[in-house]
Amino acid sequence: MAIRSGRIESGGLIVFLTLITVALAMIVSSFAGALLWAALAALLFQPLFQRLLRRWPTRRNIAAAVTLLIISVAVVIPAVVIGSLVVDQAAGVYTQLRSGQIDFSLYFERVHGALPVRLQALLDSTGFGSLERAQTRISQALSESASMLARRAFLIGANAAGFLLAFGVGLYVAFFLLRDGDRIGPALEKALPLEHDVSRRLTERFVSVTRATVKGSGVVALVQGALGAATFWIVGLPAALLWGMLMTIAALLPAVGPAIIWAPVAVYLFATGAIWQAAIVIGSGVMIIGLADNILRPILVGRDTGIPDWLVLVTTLGGIELVGLSGIVVGPLTAALFITGWQILAEQRAKPMSLHDQP
Repeated sequence: MAIRSGRIESGGLIVFLTLITVALAMIVSSFAGALLWAALAALLFQPLFQRLLRRWPTRRNIAAAVTLLIISVAVVIPAVVIGSLVVDQAAGVYTQLRSGQIDFSLYFERVHGALPVRLQALLDSTGFGSLERAQTRISQALSESASMLARRAFLIGANAAGFLLAFGVGLYVAFFLLRDGDRIGPALEKALPLEHDVSRRLTERFVSVTRATVKGSGVVALVQGALGAATFWIVGLPAALLWGMLMTIAALLPAVGPAIIWAPVAVYLFATGAIWQAAIVIGSGVMIIGLADNILRPILVGRDTGIPDWLVLVTTLGGIELVGLSGIVVGPLTAALFITGWQILAEQRAKPMSLHDQP
């Protein structure tokens, strides 16, 4: 009777924990993005906090505050400044599209006219069916993209108060996660309703993939985007920062990469007679932008995440579609935990069989 009562009480506790966890998730869902980036900042900058803590062993608050100040100066403020410049350039491009100063169908026609006759015929007979239809579709797609960027810019301005509130909450939470992260992490690992070895492996996987995604892929993409923006500025292309931001986003996606941005630009420059500008774009894209990933990623990450490129691509795009910018991290992280969880289950199911087969 006592055993049955104990099971009922344990089951009741599990139900209570499930319900209260769902309720808490619903309550903080408005600040989910801020909490996620606060946790990522605390995780990535925990080594810096520990270094400062060794200098001030009895002043954890000061060490956390200085770490947060460094994060703000080195990451947050430059990101806000660059983001505002990109929004301004996107709004300018949108205005030029509406006024007709930018006509993508005209650009496409110039590129088409510079191609060999056979390639022109092949392009007209495949995909879009006709040159006019291709021009219309490309112009419509690019115009819709510019319109979306402009709408996002207007939404950011309209929701400035909400953005500042979420930003303040993120900084506040990041302070405590930095200060108490070395205590919160082990406590959460012990509290997971899993075997110690399983929870340890999942935690290690979480940390490694998060660092690889943000510290590796994120930083490499930013570097490639900055190099692309500098290249476009050198050759005199308008809205160089906007092109660089698009290149940064493309660099986050495996099998896509920044070439999807600079290669069409180089083709257009060749088609319009800007030979040396096109040569600079191609040379920078191949020799500088393309090699940045091979050089920087091993230095920043040091090891592979163990996730197939196709799965990273799909989960990153799906994550961005589901939760916005945070999907860059959430997508690959979900895929990594999914793979690790099934690997652990397969290993556990294989253990009894291997013991049974022993003589």
